[in-house]
Amino acid sequence: MNKTPNRAGISIKNQPKSLRVIMDDILVGVLATTPDELIAFEYSDQWIADGFSLNPLSLPLEKRVFLPKYLPFEGLFGVFNDSLPDGWGRLLVDRVLGKQGIDPNTVTPLTRLAIVGASGMGALTYEPEIDLESAIPLSDLDVLAAACDKILNTDYSEDLDELFALGGSSGGARPKILTTYKGEDWIIKFPSSMDKPDIGESEYRYAITAKECGIEMPEVKLFPSGKTSGYFGVKRFDRSIADGGIVHRTHIASVSALLETSHRLPNLDYQTLMRLTLKLTDDYRELQKLYRLMCFNVFSHNRDDHSKNFSFLYDRVAESWRLSPAYDLTYNTGLGGEHATTVGGKGKDIRLEDLVTIGVNAGLSKNICQDIATEIRHRSNQL
Repeated sequence: MNKTPNRAGISIKNQPKSLRVIMDDILVGVLATTPDELIAFEYSDQWIADGFSLNPLSLPLEKRVFLPKYLPFEGLFGVFNDSLPDGWGRLLVDRVLGKQGIDPNTVTPLTRLAIVGASGMGALTYEPEIDLESAIPLSDLDVLAAACDKILNTDYSEDLDELFALGGSSGGARPKILTTYKGEDWIIKFPSSMDKPDIGESEYRYAITAKECGIEMPEVKLFPSGKTSGYFGVKRFDRSIADGGIVHRTHIASVSALLETSHRLPNLDYQTLMRLTLKLTDDYRELQKLYRLMCFNVFSHNRDDHSKNFSFLYDRVAESWRLSPAYDLTYNTGLGGEHATTVGGKGKDIRLEDLVTIGVNAGLSKNICQDIATEIRHRSNQL
């Protein structure tokens, strides 16, 4: 199947009722709106024959029409909701819609997917695509950071079009841009109105310390700034450069998507994460990776460990899932001083013994769990 995006101007009158879901120029399936405002999905025959399940828990590779619940993703399955911008990206989309005289509250999730088109995270793309942006070159980072601050504090910025083009499909609360650095795809973050100016340097130090703790991390860089100690940048792990310079996109699914639950609900426990990891990967090495990350989150006071901050990647060559590299690691006090993901039901006052219990119950060696937790507690004290 040849991929030829069908671009159209957005209009409330012609919001799409169906979209094609594409991966690697192959039709994965079709999304279609039902009369009761759910967005049904059906795999294509070709994908049934040669593809894989986008979510083994809620979308097994079967030839039938799948119907989601309306909540928590407004009638979408979680794996498609992962494609939509959240936080900063949604703010930009809504501002651009408002600039065009369109009430964002009237725009359907299917239309928002069409706006994402081929620009979203992961490997899924959507057709026909609604083109709201134009190609805009990367500007001075300090200028973009100032524009981000302005748009967070007002309803207007002269750089809105540029910010949308660079960050309209991104997730997370902090302002960011999706850009190219040395021929590869990167994300560069800026301080939010609630952040200290040196948040970039802080997140960079967290990433370096996490790597020293044996946690798999993407390549990171502290980009220079004339106004702060630097802007945090991370190389995208859902993109890679193949032979001939061709960009390869990797399918990714957050835990929020896999479990069909909102990351805004504090209903996740590391025990559940351990079970999910073993079910998806059938690999105790992946369990140990998650155990290390849990220990780091606890000892480094990263309490923003919600279900969208854990993801799994699908390797089409190996035909297997694996835990993604860690991301969004930084100091966070948490709501009420508690972790978004509990440790055996505890959101705070978590002891080393609590962590070991989670690991042992998942099937890891008690000695290994104690050694890992002790090492990470020591290294995290350097932050």
